[in-house]
Amino acid sequence: MPSATVPQALFSPIKVGNHQLQHRVVLAPLTRFRATLDAVPTDLQVEYYTQRATEGGLLISEATFIDRMAGGYLKAPGIYTQDQIEGWKKVTAAVHAKKATMFLQLWHIGRAGADYLNPNFEPPVSASDIPIVTGKNLTGGDYGFPRALEIPEIKMIVEQYRQAALNAIEAGFDGVEIHSANGYLLDQFINTSSNKRTDMYGGSIPNRARFSLEVLDAVVEAVGVERTAIRFSPGEDWQDMQDDTVVETWSYLTSQIQAKYPDLSYLHFIQARANINKTDNYVAPAHGLDAYRQIWKGPFISSSGFSTSRQEAFDIAESTGNLISFGRAFISNPDLPARLLNGWELTKYDRTTFYTDGPEGYTDYPAYNSKN
Repeated sequence: MPSATVPQALFSPIKVGNHQLQHRVVLAPLTRFRATLDAVPTDLQVEYYTQRATEGGLLISEATFIDRMAGGYLKAPGIYTQDQIEGWKKVTAAVHAKKATMFLQLWHIGRAGADYLNPNFEPPVSASDIPIVTGKNLTGGDYGFPRALEIPEIKMIVEQYRQAALNAIEAGFDGVEIHSANGYLLDQFINTSSNKRTDMYGGSIPNRARFSLEVLDAVVEAVGVERTAIRFSPGEDWQDMQDDTVVETWSYLTSQIQAKYPDLSYLHFIQARANINKTDNYVAPAHGLDAYRQIWKGPFISSSGFSTSRQEAFDIAESTGNLISFGRAFISNPDLPARLLNGWELTKYDRTTFYTDGPEGYTDYPAYNSKN
């Protein structure tokens, strides 16, 4: 329940990039597999995002492929063809009609893919030829055995991020969030468990951080610092991530960004928690991100565990001024900001419909009816 203090930090204004937000409740990026087989956003996605848009609110899109070879999950959207750009234009126009702000999350899954997801059964790529051996990918299939990217290929992928950012702005997005978290390609270069390279992209913390920072440079150059953000997940173990020096590694990344891009739209940090896809009642430690929050002086989004702990979200926003991103609770409560503000009951989400097809579990959750 909200505290009696007025105004509450979670519902106080904050400037993100060039946009003045009216509250700090953020729609987290959520993969839902509702695009077409050609990775084009659909009218169903227009409805979904419109339902969750509020005046002065921030929405972050589901992870979106920067290139056909960035990942092959069926019905995940892309931002590399004109048809995809046109599809996203419908989404952003509808969101802007409700006076909300929306960023597109840029995605390359790296070794989290598999050859059967690629058009000619190409092997997935990563920092090193180390496969994920724990669990299944988002399609329920096995992970593939990756090959290590060569340096010219890394440079090419940097350019793909640059072009994808430009495409996102053409599609009407207010900015882009670089996905450098959750065990996907950029995160695979950061973590020591998946990066055993001996060249300029491996070994030391600066070398392992290089790819992410080069992508950040390219995107900032393409679309501007005020339209650029990045997401990290220090210490997370999903998809076999593990790093030997967690605080030092992500403190370095944060310090580099603070020094070079203090006007970046925001940094989005996920608090590591066990069983990311299974645990419904876990609450992340309140101060698990303090090391990075103390370095970064701009807008800071905290993520993880808040869908099942409203009070934790209120408390962290109050003590830090952070924006708070919600995933599962926003799936089943399209009017989540109003529910949080008024202390209304939350509708329970149905995990079995997270990655299915059609409107069920996607656009059919009702808004709160205060008369009932």
